[in-house]
Amino acid sequence: MGSTAEVIQPGSPSEAASAFGDGAAVAVLAGGTLLVPDLHFGRARPERVIMLGDAGLNYVSRNNGTVSIGAATPIAALVGEATPLGPCAASIGDNEIRAQATVGGNLCAPAGFGDLQGPLLALGATARSAGAGGERSEPLEDFLAGRAGRLLLDVSYAEPAAGALAGLGRPHAHHYTVMAVSGARSRSGAVRLAVVGAGAVGSRLRAAEALAGDPDAAGVAAAGEVAPSDDPLASGWYRARTLPALVRQVLSDLEASA
Repeated sequence: MGSTAEVIQPGSPSEAASAFGDGAAVAVLAGGTLLVPDLHFGRARPERVIMLGDAGLNYVSRNNGTVSIGAATPIAALVGEATPLGPCAASIGDNEIRAQATVGGNLCAPAGFGDLQGPLLALGATARSAGAGGERSEPLEDFLAGRAGRLLLDVSYAEPAAGALAGLGRPHAHHYTVMAVSGARSRSGAVRLAVVGAGAVGSRLRAAEALAGDPDAAGVAAAGEVAPSDDPLASGWYRARTLPALVRQVLSDLEASA
């Protein structure tokens, strides 16, 4: 980080939003597991660094069946949550990473790191953020598509009737996820499915959702919804051929929990 960078430590969500402004030339520091190395090696050279540790964004609250999670909440705080969110959180990194990394940092991370996107998309989460034009709440998938220039404040979702998670990982101290499918069934019976590792950000599997009663057909439909690419963890070919099996597993687990 350059010596001219201004360090700002807001004391509330509103102060954080004000300091963030439109996000131009700003770096947001919460857990720092991704940002600090970039600052150290000069890959990031912001004019201002906003530190969220005291901004009042570290919380998990429940109110009438709705769960709200602050953006500065450590991933470790989610490990005990119901499937698919809790098991997904438990699979991220190691104990040290989970204790330091935050929900907002994971959701806004570049491709390869946003594991929490999958379960929160399956849970139908709403994202509340600040930026140009002020504060707004929107479906998480919309936030992910336009997150540049936005400061995530929190996410919220209705507690599901059941959830499931199936994934592929690489044996490694930090448990890199190759691909994972999350599923949730609402109390009204609707099934939502989402995948991470098949694109730059997590995505819903709507065609598969429409065929949730037939896991085999849903798996085939899911494969037609994404076009995975190659990266150091796995080839797009491998991901495309594995996705149907993950979808089948999630739907079978949801059915078993009925």
